[in-house]
Amino acid sequence: MAPMNRTVRDGVAVGLIAYVAVAVFYAGFDVLAARDTLYTVDLLGKAFFRGLRDAAVLQLPSEPDLTAIFLYNGLHLFLSLGIGLTVVWLVERADRGPAQAYVSLFVIVAGFFVTILAVGVLTGPIRPLLPTWSIVAANAYAVVLAGAYLLWRRRGVWRKLMPFLGAAGR
Repeated sequence: MAPMNRTVRDGVAVGLIAYVAVAVFYAGFDVLAARDTLYTVDLLGKAFFRGLRDAAVLQLPSEPDLTAIFLYNGLHLFLSLGIGLTVVWLVERADRGPAQAYVSLFVIVAGFFVTILAVGVLTGPIRPLLPTWSIVAANAYAVVLAGAYLLWRRRGVWRKLMPFLGAAGR
């Protein structure tokens, strides 16, 4: 298979795994909080697409906004696929040598923190219902699952991203 096709396929897979991981995390989060499984997605959809800025409104019973849920899921899927493609592209670049590997690893790790920061800032007004720890945990869960897939698909990815491990193992 052509390298570009493999990169795109793996990038899409990584993005889909991350997307599903975050969705499952928040469905479980909502169930444990005795809420509807789509509560957080509804909340995020209303915040992003309906201009919801006062989380106190959502502490009262309300009907789920199916349009907001659908739009938020589309946005989340689009961003997850973009991140997955970017991560796999960075892994491909890491194969060019130690300097590229260090840069790729730095960008991947920095991207994790930037994602958490961006989501945290964008969801600030609804923080009482979407705690920061849940944003970190959901993204960490996605990284572990997507990373495990990438490690399985590309057996040498550790050595690409962490050249010092390859040197230590010799």
